[in-house]
Amino acid sequence: MENIILFPFADYWLFYVGFTVFVLMMLALDLGVSHRDAHEVTFKESLTWSIIWISLALIFNFLFFKYAGWKFENDARLLAIPGFDGNAAANQVGLEFLTGYIVEKTLAVDNIFVFVVVFSFFAVPLKYQHRVLFFGILGALIFRIIFIAMGSILLQYQWIVIFFGAFLILTGFKIIFAPEKPIDPEKNPVIKLFKKFFPVTSTFEGQKFFIRKEGVLYATPLMVALLFIEVSDIIFAVDSVPAIFAITKEPLIVFTSNVFAILGLRAMYFMLAGVIHKFRYLKYGLGIVLVFVGLKMAWLNDAFGGKFPISWSLIIIVSIIGASILISLFKKQKGE
Repeated sequence: MENIILFPFADYWLFYVGFTVFVLMMLALDLGVSHRDAHEVTFKESLTWSIIWISLALIFNFLFFKYAGWKFENDARLLAIPGFDGNAAANQVGLEFLTGYIVEKTLAVDNIFVFVVVFSFFAVPLKYQHRVLFFGILGALIFRIIFIAMGSILLQYQWIVIFFGAFLILTGFKIIFAPEKPIDPEKNPVIKLFKKFFPVTSTFEGQKFFIRKEGVLYATPLMVALLFIEVSDIIFAVDSVPAIFAITKEPLIVFTSNVFAILGLRAMYFMLAGVIHKFRYLKYGLGIVLVFVGLKMAWLNDAFGGKFPISWSLIIIVSIIGASILISLFKKQKGE
């Protein structure tokens, strides 16, 4: 049972297409209707969109669970497997989506720290930040799809699973114990290479990423900020995609939970940007979560007969994150 893919792409490609169309429609609604004109995103607006995205994810989770229960009870391929229980499998995938979504949502906090630094470094006006994040997250979705496709192929090999499990454990310990280094976008090699091909204007040109002056194509600081955010997300994807594959081996669940977590990232940034510094112990929670999912990937799944109980994973992850948030809120630093 552990080696069976419940949602093979060949049978569920239409599900992928339908979900992608839904996502594109929501993005079009977001940019074309709600944010057609550049404006500062208020806390109330960001809170509203956060509630919308989280609600959509939870509604999808429930409908996906119901769909899986109906589908599994009518799937001859699965019913032919000795001991297969459609209801139990549906419960499993429902919990896997929820756990994966929470993990991705939690790891996305790292992105918010980067957004704060980048927008401050380039002095991006508040009214233009949503546009940068919109295209940044659009790019992030494309790169996540590529990483997920690669992961679904590579993680079929046990030695690669163990390698990425060890990588997540080391990354977690690094987050916990390594001193934080200041982020300097100007020293990023990708930014340096970009500036060799495109001169950058000294001022913003409205919402434009590129402008043409006297026949020469210039990039604006808005474009440089967008590029750094894209590069940062690629780096974060190296952690987050293997982390969710430690939760589930189903590419469909990895894809949908990743997408929902990323879609809510902009609203979460505008809601938390002003108070993110208060969650000083959250990074330790993130590090412990990565160590746990790394152990789950490299050892615990095999130790529990092929699959560490998903309900235990959900409880452990929520407890770790909840504890780190509570400690951040109630434990004061010296001098406070």
